[in-house]
Amino acid sequence: MVITLDSPQQLSMLVIDADQQVHDAVRDALSDMPVRISAAHGREQGFELVRSQQPRIILLDPQVPSARDSDLLGRIVLQDPRSEVILISEDYSPAAAVDAILKGAADYLTKPLSTHHLRARVGQAIEAARRNLHTLELDSELLSSFSFHGLVGRSPAMLDVYKMVARVARAMHGLSPVRQGPLIVCNCAGIPEALAESEMFGYVKGAFTGANETRAGLFEHAHGGTIFLDEIGEMPIGIQAKLLRVLQTHEIQPVGSVTPRRLDIRVIAATNRDLRTEVGARRFREDLFYRLSVVDLRLPSLLQRQEDLPLLQKHFVEKYAKQYGKEISGISRRGQNMLSTYGWPGNIRELENVIANACMMSEGRVLDAKNFRFDPVSPAGTSAMPFISLKEMQRKHIHDVLQAVEGNKAKAAEILGIGRSTLYDMLAEEDVTESG
Repeated sequence: MVITLDSPQQLSMLVIDADQQVHDAVRDALSDMPVRISAAHGREQGFELVRSQQPRIILLDPQVPSARDSDLLGRIVLQDPRSEVILISEDYSPAAAVDAILKGAADYLTKPLSTHHLRARVGQAIEAARRNLHTLELDSELLSSFSFHGLVGRSPAMLDVYKMVARVARAMHGLSPVRQGPLIVCNCAGIPEALAESEMFGYVKGAFTGANETRAGLFEHAHGGTIFLDEIGEMPIGIQAKLLRVLQTHEIQPVGSVTPRRLDIRVIAATNRDLRTEVGARRFREDLFYRLSVVDLRLPSLLQRQEDLPLLQKHFVEKYAKQYGKEISGISRRGQNMLSTYGWPGNIRELENVIANACMMSEGRVLDAKNFRFDPVSPAGTSAMPFISLKEMQRKHIHDVLQAVEGNKAKAAEILGIGRSTLYDMLAEEDVTESG
């Protein structure tokens, strides 16, 4: 959860309850803790304080009467996804707790409020706020420290990539003259097959209908520099043969010309396909594969570098918030949980696309789970995330966390951002459901 404290020592808090005794009890229980408490006795007043004060923790009695507002919890979550909303009610049940958390509540406490439980829960919020504030500062430092010429990551897998890139760069610098020419990018997947040859190698006037003038191709524009062939695995097989000839002879022959042109050019190619598999399926020429793969750099998938997910999220949020002119400060706890449990079949590009879309469409300062839209079909055409109920998704996530912490329920509750009692109730309800 992204939290900005009013001061390094104090956390703002709002109590929305019709009973003045509850307000007094909360103030007495937390009198020596670093929280600044505001009070509201009705829903409309409470929501106005949420909008004006942006409290970081909210105690809400869902039974507070209102003639107009039947879903104050939902309105609060939409208004400020950073807030931790803890429901307080006399009518408690595990089912009600699960439903509240699915709607965005952070926890569920029963009335009369236990001073011990309340202090413990608010203490967790204060510690989480301080920890997340420190994490934000640390992530900013890490983002600048662990960025390598456009690559972002601090995982062991990415550090190995950086070392390999550095070795390759030194070798290329030593084996080739200093190039002052441009870097030209060719998106092989974005050029129609009928236009690929003329776009890449150019054409002369009169070569075909509509060729009213001689035009240089991308390779000629890259003379003296570097051409980057992105998504080369998508290149049509016929154009692959012509590319192979260019790599062998260092010459291009524009469409309609009988005179080849010699080039001084460095070629770098990238693909998200396994070219060895493509060669076996006869979709990629074997001779071209070996001509290109003098140095083969393999970037790890996002699942292999999950330690980099927070840095990548911050990087893309900053990039697209600036691009779209949005004042977006980060991603809420619920949003981070959603991003961390998704499978990312499309790897970094899918993550970038999801965050870019969220930044473009968001009207708030914080991206929340509701802002993220995932493509249910992976690039391979298989289901990336099966459609299951929110309750089943929550159940699976709880068990994944418990397994990761080897059954430590206190640690699991801390990671999930809920109280231990709430976690116990959820697990107890699950047992009852399964036995029934």
